[in-house]
Amino acid sequence: MLPLHTSLRGLRCFCVAAECLSFKETANRLFLTPSAVSHQIKQLEKTLQQSLFKRQTRAVLLTEAGERFYQQVAPIMVQLSETVNNFTQSTTKLEVSISMPEFFASELFVPQLVGWSTEYPHINLKLDTVKTRAAQTSQTDLSIVLSGSRRNDENCYELFPLRYIPACSPARYEQLKSAGLAALSQLPLIVHQARPHSWEQWAESVNISSFSPKQVIQLDSMFSVARAAEQGIGIALIPLPISQAWFDNQSLVALYSETLNSHDKYYLLHHGGTQDKHKAAPEVQQLINWILSRFNF
Repeated sequence: MLPLHTSLRGLRCFCVAAECLSFKETANRLFLTPSAVSHQIKQLEKTLQQSLFKRQTRAVLLTEAGERFYQQVAPIMVQLSETVNNFTQSTTKLEVSISMPEFFASELFVPQLVGWSTEYPHINLKLDTVKTRAAQTSQTDLSIVLSGSRRNDENCYELFPLRYIPACSPARYEQLKSAGLAALSQLPLIVHQARPHSWEQWAESVNISSFSPKQVIQLDSMFSVARAAEQGIGIALIPLPISQAWFDNQSLVALYSETLNSHDKYYLLHHGGTQDKHKAAPEVQQLINWILSRFNF
């Protein structure tokens, strides 16, 4: 019996050399040096106590014993290679990629990943975050996007709409709670720059006839808007339900109960290249179902 620790390397070199009849070409195919190939085959010949090749100046030829040995060994090596490949494929984890706004990722998606890992430990996730609507991409299997109009995509799932509520830090709330609507003129009003007129829309929705804010601060990310309000910089229009955790942990307090209902909605898009949303790959469909069960408020 061939010693296992030497025979597999030697047998691999032998089979490739028997096919191409060149130690140099064998070395190229196996990413070895020609001397390493020659050494492996010499070790195999020593173990078998037979010459397998006739060495010539510019080529090598199989001996009669080498030809017989190749005919018996080659099918075994092919079967071994297929077995290893099949086993590797069966144990390789699947991967699903998804992109989404960074605020959605930090406030909703990432906190839920413990549940995903428990249910689907065999699927790896690749998460890309985007800061603005303009940066949204379809280079992933799935995307969660925020849009002010109904998506016409066939592979589109509506998640939930946003409404906005005026909020501030607990300390500012204690200062302003007795001021009523007059508080809006005492501190800067903070808003996402993608929705610069949201404060005017909110004021109109609550029938404020004369709206004259002290100052308006526009920031380019919703996380910055929420953080600025938390730090006491001013009063911010905060989106619900996506920011509910900020209120639950009392980082923010609603200054007024009235909310601004918007046309903004989150949608889940499948970029599978098919018009049938029910024909996603199994691992992609599992993520779709998981998202719909948790974020379809």
